[in-house]
Amino acid sequence: MTGIVGLPYAGVEWLLERWSDLLGAVGEELGIKMLQYGFMHRAFLVGMLIAVMAPLIGTFLVHRQLALIGDALAHTAFAGVAVGLFVNSVLGTGVSPYLTAVVVGMLAALAIELISEVTDAYNDVSMAIVLSTGFALGSVLISINAGGLAVGVNQYLFGNLSTVTSQSAILLVGLFVVISLVVGITYKQLLYVTFDETAARVAGINVRWYNRIMVMLTALVVVGAMQIMGVILVAAMLVVPVAGATQLARSFREALLASVVLAELAVLMGITLSYQYNATAGGTIVLVAVGIYVVAVLLGKLQSRRATVEDPAEQAAD
Repeated sequence: MTGIVGLPYAGVEWLLERWSDLLGAVGEELGIKMLQYGFMHRAFLVGMLIAVMAPLIGTFLVHRQLALIGDALAHTAFAGVAVGLFVNSVLGTGVSPYLTAVVVGMLAALAIELISEVTDAYNDVSMAIVLSTGFALGSVLISINAGGLAVGVNQYLFGNLSTVTSQSAILLVGLFVVISLVVGITYKQLLYVTFDETAARVAGINVRWYNRIMVMLTALVVVGAMQIMGVILVAAMLVVPVAGATQLARSFREALLASVVLAELAVLMGITLSYQYNATAGGTIVLVAVGIYVVAVLLGKLQSRRATVEDPAEQAAD
């Protein structure tokens, strides 16, 4: 069994090495110093994968008016990190905090749905409950054993390029494959549920099941993005590129593709600027994403004005 599991792991590890070799060669050929460091190779790879995953899920969330769920799950992912650090500190195990964050994030995602179903509370109520519970749990665990946790948790709160290890990159590649496959397989159902839950139920679609799939996928994206963005800013990548794309796109599919492009621009520019100016990667990426959003809004307004001016002219010609 171990050998079977080790095969894909070794394959991903081999791909990471080839990716590093490629960027290293490009950096050496063009004289780009930042591309000559292994941690930057991993940072760019993780960032580019996040720039696909986050809009892929965020586009559904924004159209369902669930933009804040990313923030709720980010705070519970913080609790998952605290659990991992606490267990490692007390028991001396080598459990990755990202793995515990995945588990806690998935449980929190299910909790949001269950609270809404059992109590008939609105989604924002269940999200607020889960958010506060997760952050409180993380705070308590840190306060109980503050020796090394307070220092160790800072990198997860604010993100750090240098903390993206090979193991973390491999984990994210796995999350990327899972999320992409699930969205690809369930795309039509998720789209149906997003725009008309009542019609989806009439059509025989299990709305409750697909709602749970969406929140669980969101939890996976949050944990993956946390490596660079940090818990505090991770929700931005689910919302800001999508908000910018909706200003330019005319359909859901166009918005999805445009949001991925905008997210990639924000990540690549943000990581480069954070390296050049020794700034926090997560904050830099978000600021760039917001700047791109402003440009998208202006372009969207310009398109609307052109359409308004051209329509009367066309009518007169007819």
